[in-house]
Amino acid sequence: MNNNKDEHLAPPFREGLPQTGEEITAAFNALQNKFAATFEQIFKDPNTPKTVVILPSLSLDQEIMARISGVHHYEERMLCLLLLLRMPRTKVIYLTSTPIHEMIIDYYLHLLPGVPAQHARSRLTLLACDDPSPIALTEKILRRPRLIERILSAIQTPDVTHMTCFTVTELEQSLALHLGIPIYGCDPKHLHWGSKSGSRHIFRDASILMPDGYEDLTSPDDIADAITALKERNPALEKAVVKINEGFSGEGNAIMKLQDAPTGRALRPWVVEHLPKLNFEAEAISWQLYQQKFAAMGGIVEEFITGPNKRSPSAQFRVNPIGTLDAISTHDQLLGGDNGQIFIGCKFPADESYRITIQDTGMKAASILRDKGVLGRFGIDFISVKAGDKWQHYAIEINLRKGGTTHPFQMLQFLTDGRYDPATGQYLTVAGHPRFYYASDNLESINYRGLTPYDLVDISVMNGLHFHSATGEGVTFHLIGALSEFGKLGVVCIGETAARAEKLYSRTVDILDAEGNRTLPPPAL
Repeated sequence: MNNNKDEHLAPPFREGLPQTGEEITAAFNALQNKFAATFEQIFKDPNTPKTVVILPSLSLDQEIMARISGVHHYEERMLCLLLLLRMPRTKVIYLTSTPIHEMIIDYYLHLLPGVPAQHARSRLTLLACDDPSPIALTEKILRRPRLIERILSAIQTPDVTHMTCFTVTELEQSLALHLGIPIYGCDPKHLHWGSKSGSRHIFRDASILMPDGYEDLTSPDDIADAITALKERNPALEKAVVKINEGFSGEGNAIMKLQDAPTGRALRPWVVEHLPKLNFEAEAISWQLYQQKFAAMGGIVEEFITGPNKRSPSAQFRVNPIGTLDAISTHDQLLGGDNGQIFIGCKFPADESYRITIQDTGMKAASILRDKGVLGRFGIDFISVKAGDKWQHYAIEINLRKGGTTHPFQMLQFLTDGRYDPATGQYLTVAGHPRFYYASDNLESINYRGLTPYDLVDISVMNGLHFHSATGEGVTFHLIGALSEFGKLGVVCIGETAARAEKLYSRTVDILDAEGNRTLPPPAL
């Protein structure tokens, strides 16, 4: 989260906006309560007129975010919500830092089932800050009163309008008050429960197994004490993981290897000496910067779970404005990085042998979060290791925001109009047939650089890499704007079996690799 949020906020430009903390809380609660009162009426009929303001702001620590390749294009991950335009009386307002390439918008609108692209385009408003600077999108908007006025003009009917965000901080809350519309997401006062420390408190209250560790830490001394205690309690411990509370996609994690650590009184001095040598998951981060972030945000230390057969499943849930809690999906996350801490993609659904166990275990924590007032989508991540013929599941963290598994699942929903069956953990089409997908946010190669959105669409069409509505299978792309500069792309491959989905992914990679390796012929003499 942006810890300097108050330094750059534009002063209120509309009369009557709340000023004090109590006024802000009361005004925001009033918006959210009105949303709850009208929710069923607005959402039960897809033909009911409504407007959705989509705010894909990554309102997280910008120094950590800057270490993610092409991160400013992550605002495109929520473009899957353009498929809300399949509802013929729904309007969408999509906000970004910089304008999105028109070919990318055209690509999404042509995915709409049964809706002419022109009809959908007439109900879509795109507004950009024209500002690529490394500042959270919401903060940029709050600095621009005229842009907020344009958003207000586009809304027209605030009583049937709500905002959906990647994450909800005080920045998004402030914008909601400027616009006079509610947010379908978690009140910022609950964000602590989605931090690494807060997650451990929830898991403990829910009696869910989690790695041995310590939370609510704030200093290098706290880190050293925690690692020392873990190693003393478990002399066989090979690694400990340090996590910043507000880390994103594993970028706030660091590993200390303990195989060579001494015993007895020499242990803690050895740990202190080796703290600057932590193995950081984020690229080009120093111990000096890391300890500054840790002091500002707090964090945890946990044992690093190991095992010859290790996976990272997750379960996703949703609480709607009237308090109904639903399990909406499970995934096996695909992790990369030196220590398998970085999210690079996912498979849906999670493995059949444990998907219901993950869902039911996660529901215990989700119920506590619902009772605390959490609203919207959130996910609960696990580390699972197999001992003999049984899986042992350790709860790792709660993400009170849209995550890397959100947009692939929403693409599946919007493209097929099917449903998730919580009894089996499968997704079923309207005809009752299961669907699976293999998705990645990090399909990246230096050889892809220079490929434009036009090139990608042409490659997709020429090789049949598109979603076929007749078969309910195929490929969709996202993060398209990051392709030419960073050689990075997101992809969702949907198949009638898990094997077909993975085969589609492999074929997509092979085709892109072949295109990326093309060279110009020598000039004619």
